[in-house]
Amino acid sequence: MCGIIGYTGYSEARGILLKGLKTLEYRGYDSAGIAVFHPNFNEVLVTKCEGRVEKLMEKAGDVKGTSGIGHTRWATHGGVCDANSHPHKFGNVTLVHNGIIENYAAIANQLGIANKLRSQTDSEVVAALIDNYYDGDPKAAIINAVKELSGTFGLGIMFDDIPNELFAVRNVSPIICCKNEDGCYIASDIMAIGEYSEDYFVLPEFSIAHITRDNIEVSDFNGNIIEPKMLTLDWDIKNSGKKDYPFYMEKEIMEQPDVITKTIESRINNGLPDFTAENVDDSIFTECDNITVIACGTAMHAGLIGKHIIEKTCGVPVTVNMASEYMYNDPIINEKTLVICVSQSGETIDTLEALKYARRRGARSLSIVNVKGSTIARESENVIYTNAGPEIAVASTKAYTTQVAVFYLICAKMAYLRGRLDEAQTAHFMAELQKIPAAVQSILNRRDEIHHLSNSLLTAEHAFMIGRGLDYPSLLEASLKLKEISYIHSEAFASGELKHGTIALITDQTPVIALLTQEKLMSKQVSNIREVQSRGADVITFIRKSLVNKDVECSFDLPDLEDDFMAVPAVVAMQLLAYYVSSDKGLDVDKPRNLAKVVTVE
Repeated sequence: MCGIIGYTGYSEARGILLKGLKTLEYRGYDSAGIAVFHPNFNEVLVTKCEGRVEKLMEKAGDVKGTSGIGHTRWATHGGVCDANSHPHKFGNVTLVHNGIIENYAAIANQLGIANKLRSQTDSEVVAALIDNYYDGDPKAAIINAVKELSGTFGLGIMFDDIPNELFAVRNVSPIICCKNEDGCYIASDIMAIGEYSEDYFVLPEFSIAHITRDNIEVSDFNGNIIEPKMLTLDWDIKNSGKKDYPFYMEKEIMEQPDVITKTIESRINNGLPDFTAENVDDSIFTECDNITVIACGTAMHAGLIGKHIIEKTCGVPVTVNMASEYMYNDPIINEKTLVICVSQSGETIDTLEALKYARRRGARSLSIVNVKGSTIARESENVIYTNAGPEIAVASTKAYTTQVAVFYLICAKMAYLRGRLDEAQTAHFMAELQKIPAAVQSILNRRDEIHHLSNSLLTAEHAFMIGRGLDYPSLLEASLKLKEISYIHSEAFASGELKHGTIALITDQTPVIALLTQEKLMSKQVSNIREVQSRGADVITFIRKSLVNKDVECSFDLPDLEDDFMAVPAVVAMQLLAYYVSSDKGLDVDKPRNLAKVVTVE
């Protein structure tokens, strides 16, 4: 949550900072601000405001200077207002901050600055603390201040009396650094600065980056120079724009056949699953007695699909845990447990802390992430990247389907190694998996039909989704998509549970979306549809083509795959349904209210 950018170099900083903030808005868009060292005034001047970056662009006017920092906010401490926007300035120190400082109130009391603070934020207290220690040595001031902080932080810092230089330090919250002939850059996300250099590094925790126009020097708290591990951007930053689409979400939905293909095909060798390129040891698949999936939101729903196919195909018990609750529920875990963490950004704080907890208790670990060099990727024993490319829309689409694709690959690998599938059966499994991109494309080609169906939901306040077997976890994700971008209260239920209470909510014209892709459960699902129809529900049915029959009306027929592979095409159809409802209601599809893409606070 929240986006940071910093630049010092030979060009005007204003345009670089504002462009970077616009790219980072998916991390938070409550307010935004920039701070630039003004050469005429010999100090750092702050411009900030409540609202989105477009408003800041107007307010920033012709701000001059070649070094500065910027921030786009998702509110944590203090409400949404100009005063609580970043950057924050106290004395000689100006900074931007991602994360949460848990002991900020105690520090404010210790410094006796309560009456001097202009905001309600923990971040301004950090600026005051650094200023309190500052006597001309910026690194010493930062180190002394950081040693007193409890919590997570990524800080970009400027000093009034040190022109055209930046400093950065972090704990958990990421800071990315790169440089080119025009200057040096920092950001909370490679998306903001990837166009300036394909080579970058993630600032190590509890080290200080000293950024000048020509160099980024990293040192530890003892003054020793650190050579950070360089990474290379593996996707084309130029393709990260919206192109001709009105929203990023639509573009990312349409990219799914391509990114699913990339995710799958790079892990197939002679028709069998192969993780050699990732150096994933076969022993993690053969020596575990149980699997624990840890994730949040959409990623957790991908884990539920993984649970279904792994338990059925491999015979290994799988539990799926909300990362935010995991550590507090005294989980049963040991050296025979394989923990699979799932996160698009690789920075989801709840998932990260749960991963660390599990590893401390001896569990083996494998993470499924999309961002190279992310914190979860570095903290995990093994990592498989999803190859989804940049995902900008807050509501995840292609990240989810590529996560599910990786679970299919893991399932096939584990079943083959354990002898649950022989070579021919594994090859068949992989061949069916390879049909998914074409199935998805066939749905995208008919998206106008789904757009038409979405019209019946435009005025709805509530909607329900029902399905059985693999369809149920698919609908959990579908329901999340609908509620987060259209603001319709939507709930998914296992169809058989309706009669145990939920059916009391069904009244005349209540929209109910029914998914039917599982052949052996077809007749039972039809019975559940009849139950809600008899209470007046308006039912929209998505049915696998080979299962369409006279017993139930079909609203949209889904392409045919075997039962266990229908999860991806089914969800893509639901993504489109949610997208069209939101866009036709005139909402900002990419930036739903109160939400941010990367959740880096607990």
